[in-house]
Amino acid sequence: MSNTVKIAIVGCGGIANGKHMPSLAKQANAEMIAFCDIIKERAEKAAAEYGAEGAKVYDDYNEMLKDGGFDVVHVCTPNDSHSEITVAALEAGNHVMCEKPMAKTTAQAREMLEAAKRTGKKLSIAYQNRYRDDSLYLKDMVENGDLGEIYYGKAIALRRRAVPTWGVFLDEEKQGGGPLIDIGTHALDLTLWLMDNYKPKSVMGSTFHKLGQRQNAANAFGPWDPEQFKVEDSAFGFITMENGATIVLESSWALNVSEFGEAKTLLCGTEGGADMKDGLRINGEKNSRLYETKIDLGAGGVAFYSGEKETEADREARLWLEAVQNDTEPLVKPEQALVVTEILEAIYESARTGKAVYFE
Repeated sequence: MSNTVKIAIVGCGGIANGKHMPSLAKQANAEMIAFCDIIKERAEKAAAEYGAEGAKVYDDYNEMLKDGGFDVVHVCTPNDSHSEITVAALEAGNHVMCEKPMAKTTAQAREMLEAAKRTGKKLSIAYQNRYRDDSLYLKDMVENGDLGEIYYGKAIALRRRAVPTWGVFLDEEKQGGGPLIDIGTHALDLTLWLMDNYKPKSVMGSTFHKLGQRQNAANAFGPWDPEQFKVEDSAFGFITMENGATIVLESSWALNVSEFGEAKTLLCGTEGGADMKDGLRINGEKNSRLYETKIDLGAGGVAFYSGEKETEADREARLWLEAVQNDTEPLVKPEQALVVTEILEAIYESARTGKAVYFE
């Protein structure tokens, strides 16, 4: 591969403009040469702002893939189209970075993984919270055995009142759900990755639609339209792993809770524990006394760190491009992202049936 990775963007909406394109634009070895959106004006605007000279614009991703000329495709569309676009891009000979979650359903996610294996192309999912300083530091601690055997985790994705009112977030058909599949997916991915445990045994779940029908509700993004609010406003899961470890998943867009936070985890091991409630805190027992330590992440480098003021999104883009150029595994592997989708789907199924879901 040449020194420059040529990239195509499919979906030029909020997440592409808020994360993917600005971060890719900072990478010296990246060049965005094709932009596609069903609303062509959005693709044209993206090309004008982020595109290389002569960048092409499309409103049909099939036409874009047919023309080719790029190495990597970033899929930044609603959840229901992740699988079909990713599979098509892989089959066309491209590596793919797909926005989270991997897919709307487990079946679709499996199709993506099978296509990646069949084509030999790289596939990664955009779980950027793994690339945070606190996440990387805690991962090092876990791998060093500082927490011992981790047998309990809590995946936290709680908003008090922050329902996204734009795009298709409230559309169950396009998204597959609400806060669970939107922000709960980040917290669950982070927790599974830190525990390095991808073998679920059973899941119990509950979803609630208790506040979504309120008119003129207080909300960080302005009142939502109750008629459009077709997804849950909060969801919770109880996950038991094959080795007996347990994970509790909490997610909400609207919940009467005074303590809240997103993409956070709490871990409990035999030698120590960790949480992200107030920065990264480590707790344990030493010399017959309990201790708690807050890690100063501004005092030195961390694994994967390069340059000043590199955000997790920038780091995600850099390491993804390095994996493509160096033919190494990306930090977020599709096999891991598939398990996240399997668990999310099981929580929704359990909530519908009132029964536990067991994995084979």
